[in-house]
Amino acid sequence: MDYSMKDVCDQLGMQYETLRFYCNEGLVPNVKRDRNNYRVFDERNVAWLKSLLCLKKCGMGIKDMKHYMNLCMEGVSSIPERKKLLAGRKEYLLEQIAELSESIDYINNKQEYFDRILAGEIEYTSNLIDTNQPVAQNK
Repeated sequence: MDYSMKDVCDQLGMQYETLRFYCNEGLVPNVKRDRNNYRVFDERNVAWLKSLLCLKKCGMGIKDMKHYMNLCMEGVSSIPERKKLLAGRKEYLLEQIAELSESIDYINNKQEYFDRILAGEIEYTSNLIDTNQPVAQNK
């Protein structure tokens, strides 16, 4: 089945400008053109675009995506290098997950702290203001 750029964008939840940019950058090889010179995408193009979107979510930039694409175009011989590249991305993502997990823990602890203050269970303290001084009232 063939798809127009709009079809692909709708199917992948992708911005039209992003798809056009990827095509113009050469990131979607083997795209055919119809008799009106419009791009026509097939199932393999769509599957590749899904891969590109995933690589983008992994934090990969255009230069790295092009490198990965060129390795893919080499075929089986480049699989070890592709595996290494993806392993690096995975390590990066695992580090991001750990950082996000720490941030979520911080927020959870702060929410619990605030709940305990609001319930009257503990006194409020601050690292920024002296809580022993009376609060000035705005008039």
